[in-house]
Amino acid sequence: MKLTLEILTHDLLDGVRHGFFTRKGGASSGLYAGLNCGRGSNDQTEIVATNRARVAEAMGVAPDRLAGVHQVHSADVVTLSVLEDAATSDHIRADGIVSALPGVALAVLTADCQPVLFADPAAGVIGAAHAGWRGALGGVLEATVQAMRDLGAQNIRAVIGPTISQRAYEVGWDFMDEFTAEDPDYQRFFSNGPNEKPMFDLPSFGLMRLRAAGVEAAWTRHCTYSDPERFFSYRRSTHQGEADYGRLISAIALPGQAGITLQPMATGSLGQS
Repeated sequence: MKLTLEILTHDLLDGVRHGFFTRKGGASSGLYAGLNCGRGSNDQTEIVATNRARVAEAMGVAPDRLAGVHQVHSADVVTLSVLEDAATSDHIRADGIVSALPGVALAVLTADCQPVLFADPAAGVIGAAHAGWRGALGGVLEATVQAMRDLGAQNIRAVIGPTISQRAYEVGWDFMDEFTAEDPDYQRFFSNGPNEKPMFDLPSFGLMRLRAAGVEAAWTRHCTYSDPERFFSYRRSTHQGEADYGRLISAIALPGQAGITLQPMATGSLGQS
């Protein structure tokens, strides 16, 4: 019997099909138990493909229309303008992807970094970004917004999905210095930790950058590190001495076009935060 997927949604993205998928459901086992969608993990290739096919089905698209990129913690963004390119976009080194195409779902993989889903439903433009600290500081969020505007988006909304929270994100002083060297005001995203090291607030930093770019934004307020039953976490796996870790997937698709019939994804719907 097929296990039920858990899909978190947010009302700020009403009007577009979207989901922040937890690790629940899926065919993987062991370290990857549940819905591991990371082709870069050491999980069995065919099982990852099965998991990704289940995500595609939930998003209302064919498996080869679940489009992502080869994530490298950059500020680079890809515009998907040819439907057939969805099957091979994951060979492109980038960390954001945007499109105005019907029949495609844009996806990013994370395991503590921020998954950010974007939409302007009226303009029919969507986007997805992988925004770890390096990508967020480097401008991947702003680059995704600009790429969407180049496609005609005007009123963009964005939601940050499950990511590592400040209470779990201890960093070094050199890490904080890299931020404050760009803007001394960024010190407000750091607090004193229990080990006399800074604690970084990644989602608050992401929200600030999105709002400064003129985007209405929210965070689902889920911490990947603190909830092992629902989320994979690179940092938690490292602390536990595990050899590898699974990857969560987040995806977004335009509704009601190219024969897609949308049904409610009735697990874990969230209000605006």
